Amino acid sequence: MFTNNQRQEERTGKYGTPRLQYLQELVNQFQNAADEERKERIVANLANFAYDPYNYTFLLQLNVLELFLDCITEPNEKLVEFGIGGICNSSVDPANAAIITQSGGIPLTIQCLSSPVRNTVSYALGSLYYLCNSSTREEILKPEVVDVIKRYAAAETVNVSFSNLAKAFLDKHVYENK
Repeated sequence: MFTNNQRQEERTGKYGTPRLQYLQELVNQFQNAADEERKERIVANLANFAYDPYNYTFLLQLNVLELFLDCITEPNEKLVEFGIGGICNSSVDPANAAIITQSGGIPLTIQCLSSPVRNTVSYALGSLYYLCNSSTREEILKPEVVDVIKRYAAAETVNVSFSNLAKAFLDKHVYENK
């Protein structure tokens, strides 16, 4: 369920931590964490907050989208998975998509299509679905990227989720414009 100011006040209560402060604490904990497992938990938590439009302003203010993109460049597959999950959750918003694009997120997202982690591939497909628009089409719809997505679309007996996401992408961004 999406949040609004009234619902947030009810959930936080009189003595609760305001959302911005809570998210800032998570970002600080991530930056100070030495333990990879702790970083994974924090990024997963932040990615969960990224699905709700109520949090978009806070995430932008705290540069969490850039944090997600940084996670995608890590060798730790869990950080990559949760980072691209956060990108996927937040990329539905055009303002977030613009930040992701301007911060070099498209090549990083495309790179996730070849991950051995299923969730990472699903999140990458979902992200590209929302990131693809008139100003990013040329960068995203390169023949090699479309070929990978077509292979996922054709693999419905192997993975229905990949196939459905890939077909939705192709229907909206490739076949619709022919």
